[in-house]
Amino acid sequence: MPMPWTYRHASKEWAAFLSDARDVMRLGSDNMAYTAVQAVFLVFRRRVTPRQGIALAGVLPSVPRAIFVHGWDIEAPPVPFADRASLTAEAQALRPNHNLTPANCIEATARAVRRSVDQRDLDRVLATMPEPARAFWHVATDDPSELSQRII
Repeated sequence: MPMPWTYRHASKEWAAFLSDARDVMRLGSDNMAYTAVQAVFLVFRRRVTPRQGIALAGVLPSVPRAIFVHGWDIEAPPVPFADRASLTAEAQALRPNHNLTPANCIEATARAVRRSVDQRDLDRVLATMPEPARAFWHVATDDPSELSQRII
């Protein structure tokens, strides 16, 4: 079997993913964007079961997948979803002395995710999750081409 594309081109995929997130959040550096993306992943991950989280991680590119699962205490019970403002505030609380995560961090990360994966795979996984989990990754757009997979 050939090496999976996501492993062979991990750096290229990660650069595109991070660029998408950074640009939508209008952040000045990759470090700021990384902190925001990591925070969004942690906020979501706290609210799903390990089975659900691993299913989502399985459709992510290799580097975002690694960030998503890194350090996960799979014994911790999921906490309930909250409103978007509360979820955003939680993301902004990660490393508070070095966090410039903007209010659109969840949407920006969702856009980057959608542009980096086969949306059919993502939607298939999300369809098995409760509505708040699906809503977390929803991106409203008038032009679906904005969410087209960037690297194929």
